[in-house]
Amino acid sequence: MLNNTLSLHHIIRKSTLTENAPLLIMMHGYGSDENDLFSFASELPEELFIISVRAPYAMQPYGNAWYAINFDAEKGKWNDNEQAKESRDLISKFIDEAIKAYPVDENNVSLLGFSQGSILSYAVALTYPEKVKNIIALSGYVNKEILPQDKTKDYSHLNFYCSHGSVDQVIPVEWARQTVPFLNGLNIKHQYAEFPVGHGVAPQNFFEFKNWLISNI
Repeated sequence: MLNNTLSLHHIIRKSTLTENAPLLIMMHGYGSDENDLFSFASELPEELFIISVRAPYAMQPYGNAWYAINFDAEKGKWNDNEQAKESRDLISKFIDEAIKAYPVDENNVSLLGFSQGSILSYAVALTYPEKVKNIIALSGYVNKEILPQDKTKDYSHLNFYCSHGSVDQVIPVEWARQTVPFLNGLNIKHQYAEFPVGHGVAPQNFFEFKNWLISNI
């Protein structure tokens, strides 16, 4: 089902619950769209109200991005971090809109992001921790450039599932491995896993995060 009245273009799968449904918001990767992760929806718990959003920057000839990437720049200079911060704040605004528009539980919001969407999931949760509960971060990493300087927020309720392909050719697994000490430093609950794949989600990865989500919603 399609809905375009909110600030981000998105598609939904309704919950079997008519009120206070746990909400799952999906954020795709660079060059993709809202249909990508939505293919997981039919395999996820029926009580979840699922929203898959489209990133705001259209690419040519197709696809969308949360922020621009300059592939010619040196490492550390290739992300448009200002655009990334704008998308981070746009997702935060969208969460508020979705809670008003749909019969969901504002205290049970989960994010599921892949690649660029995963990077934004980290940023949203660490900037606006009061708005989310669970975060599934697939094939991404923590971009500290788009996080708030103030780390005194209450992160005690957050819970992360983080995974990465051990032979990822797009985002090096070494970047993802820095997530564990980073989250440990903030005393944030998390689970980290690696799978022998490239930049994608292996079947065993899907079943693991699905079970993790079931036990945490």
